[in-house]
Amino acid sequence: MGLRNPGANSSVAVRVITFNANGIRSAARKGFFGWMLAQAPDFVCVQETKAQEHQLPGEAVLAGYSAVYLDAVKKGYSGVAIYARRPPLRVVRGLGFGALDDEARFLRFDYENLSVCSLYVPSGTMGPARQAVKYEFLDRFLPELRRMKAEGRPILVGGDYNIAHLDIDVFSPKACANTTGFLPPERAWFDRATREVGWVDAFRVVNKERKQFTWWSGWKNAYPNNLGWRIDYQLVTPQLAETVRAATIDRSERYSDHAPVTIDYAFEI
Repeated sequence: MGLRNPGANSSVAVRVITFNANGIRSAARKGFFGWMLAQAPDFVCVQETKAQEHQLPGEAVLAGYSAVYLDAVKKGYSGVAIYARRPPLRVVRGLGFGALDDEARFLRFDYENLSVCSLYVPSGTMGPARQAVKYEFLDRFLPELRRMKAEGRPILVGGDYNIAHLDIDVFSPKACANTTGFLPPERAWFDRATREVGWVDAFRVVNKERKQFTWWSGWKNAYPNNLGWRIDYQLVTPQLAETVRAATIDRSERYSDHAPVTIDYAFEI
């Protein structure tokens, strides 16, 4: 399985897109699937689909792709999906987190020598109760990251982590210091996931630039002035990090309040 349009870099074998749709039906109306097909991805990890599978628009059924949608119990809420050129050998739905799995926040595709996961970490923007849910999820997910890394195989966990890790991942560290998504315990969790457990932020392997944001609030002029946050990631195991060749955030059109993140890997499945 390889890229259909690898361009000048002939060593690129796998292209992965991560995208929070903020409603897959809305993103479809805005032309997301046409854009996606033009990128010729091998995998697309989607978050916040906000639709039951029977509600998907016709555009969401794509020739040449296997797709699995994991729906939240609550209609019009959360949800994750993965599109793949090759059908997976195994699909894992959820994390075994009990009630947290009702929100449909984790989906995994397994192949012989690769696993691709779509993750949607809870947001704490609705207040202290949801922030507590977010911390519970993170506390339970860190051991899962440790367990997955111990499998010793290439694994990619792409998704909306609802955390901006470093100062360069927000438009103003001072202005964002007391805002959910940039709170010290959240950033410390990301430190542990990367520095202690050993996962790698694939985007930063090749793109160290500032103002590389993937989400913009509804504040007036936040998007045109690029007052954003980078909260959408592809965390990968070290052996996969070594194969990263390019990473981009596409702002050519706006399909959601998030922008798609595309990363190319010189990796053969």
